Amino acid sequence: MTLKASLAVLAGVVAVGAAAVEVVGKVTHPDLGEISGLAKSSDGTFYWVHNDSGDSARLFAIDAEGNVIGPSWMNLGDDDWPGHTIDNAWHFDWESIAAYEGDLYIADVGNNGNARRDLGIYRLAEPNPRAVTKARAQGLLEVVYPDQAKFPAEQWHFDCEAIFVDDGFVYLISKHREAGRIDVQEAGAKLYRMRAVRFAADAELIGSYGGITSATGADLSPDGNTLAVSSYTALWLFDRPAEGDNWFAGPARKLDIDPRVTKQLEAIAWEDERSLLLINEQRDIMRAKVAEFEAVD
Repeated sequence: MTLKASLAVLAGVVAVGAAAVEVVGKVTHPDLGEISGLAKSSDGTFYWVHNDSGDSARLFAIDAEGNVIGPSWMNLGDDDWPGHTIDNAWHFDWESIAAYEGDLYIADVGNNGNARRDLGIYRLAEPNPRAVTKARAQGLLEVVYPDQAKFPAEQWHFDCEAIFVDDGFVYLISKHREAGRIDVQEAGAKLYRMRAVRFAADAELIGSYGGITSATGADLSPDGNTLAVSSYTALWLFDRPAEGDNWFAGPARKLDIDPRVTKQLEAIAWEDERSLLLINEQRDIMRAKVAEFEAVD
């Protein structure tokens, strides 16, 4: 999907935050042309990424500078590695990925027209990218939104590009559009949760936040106390709520960003407790400092 027109408008409105986001690298592998998901590995030494719709079912491991990691024993050039194939999976519109307690969760939940009825999240044991060439999805968590009755829905609020996992639950953050207009974004985001089990479970709506427009990525901090969410115009930090798990109910911090710098920002992951790593569909790798965020009333 292309949002050049929308980003051009946003660039004229948002001009702060450019200095707060630093470009630190670029993914140059020819097969990674439209990155839409980013997750730090369970051992914290590299990152998993995947392409948006149109690609085969595969993942790539990269370092923080964008260099691709593959099995050394294959003796392939950096540009020749085709990625780690994910068997027992289908790539319709992968939009996000999360790592949690040795498992990976790949979200095939892209739903631009709010008409899909086959949304799901693949779960697989996290492979060692230097030792194997493929991995197998162990199951599909079918995603069903409890407040959607029509396909397409009257309100186009059932797309998702951001997931995270915590305490046995997968959480989904919705991305909203004006009904019938794929390229027109609408303010607001809903937070759903579903158990991280192999078989189907209806998603449960547990919160909402009107300040986010077009959530594109999410990740939980290494200590589990802060949720980071990316969008086209801002980054958000939400502290763990004192009670329950409605992350949108807790204190929030925000960093406005300039879309002329971040472009079509699609993915976010914690680098450490002080900084966040970002990737856009133009393959730029960027860093944002937590200290630059400001509290939201």
